[in-house]
Amino acid sequence: MQQLKEWCSDAPVFRPEVLDWIAKENLWNIWVPKAFKGREMPLTEGLKQLQSLARIDGSLGWTVTLCSGANFFIGNLQPEVAKELFAQAAIFGGSGGMFGTAEKEGSCYRLKGTWRYATGAPYLTHFTLNAKIVENGVEQVNEDGTPKFLSFVIPANTVRIINDWNTMGLKASATHSFEVKDVLVGEEYSFVYNQFHLPQPIFKTHFSVFADLTLWVNYIGMAEHFLAKARVKDENWLTDLKSVIDAANQQVYAFAQQVENLTAQCNQFTEAFIQEVHQAASASVKNLSVAIIGLQPYLGVNASRENAVLNQIFRDYFTATQHHIFTR
Repeated sequence: MQQLKEWCSDAPVFRPEVLDWIAKENLWNIWVPKAFKGREMPLTEGLKQLQSLARIDGSLGWTVTLCSGANFFIGNLQPEVAKELFAQAAIFGGSGGMFGTAEKEGSCYRLKGTWRYATGAPYLTHFTLNAKIVENGVEQVNEDGTPKFLSFVIPANTVRIINDWNTMGLKASATHSFEVKDVLVGEEYSFVYNQFHLPQPIFKTHFSVFADLTLWVNYIGMAEHFLAKARVKDENWLTDLKSVIDAANQQVYAFAQQVENLTAQCNQFTEAFIQEVHQAASASVKNLSVAIIGLQPYLGVNASRENAVLNQIFRDYFTATQHHIFTR
């Protein structure tokens, strides 16, 4: 593990040794069923795995979380497509934004657009994206007036990566934008969130709850790393951050247990529960941020040096806070 920490540096991409280690540990496939050569982890076990990675290095935890979270879409794909795409090692990733269009052409769609923030872009075998549906030149809308859209998965060789991830932290997550220009894809490579075709309990989890919990543990893991590296004259200065981390851990795993109970019983996720998880996660991350900022002035100049581990953790954490999920 020490060797892994040394390999994870403040570089714009992961060293080959890190990518080899991720593949060897099968971490891209935390949620993928064993029938598809995945690890098929229960929710709580998977969250602990992601948190432990974030505790080692922010970019490592963030990248594995987002890409294994994209591989989670195996449950949304038609079984024959899932079998095809996961016959070889598959690493999915992409954008949750709706930055392009899918023009219907018979049983296919022609994709066009530029999507932002695809974590792990240079490591991916396939990109996922959301696109507004266009038929006969007209954007389609739902009864409530919102745009109709589908999600798609396309090979990485049909995508142009735009190297624009110039951030202060999470550098090796390589969360670049990407362009798709006139790519024709069969409708079988489209999918819909929260419509699953595999029987494992994890795929009965409402996707927004899954997203909230998996990202939440990253913030906790990075905060734990920050606390572990903090050196102060008075241990009492660490109290606030310790207590906020303890509360976050209690909350996130209590919710994880509730989710496991719901999925085991095939119960529906109520809107009230979905909002409860989201609000708790949002408040928790804000509390972690306040506690880290409150501790920072007591850490000395060394904590502000660009080559200091503590400085990297700080930059990684606050780059992660720019993700829209807990600021809505």
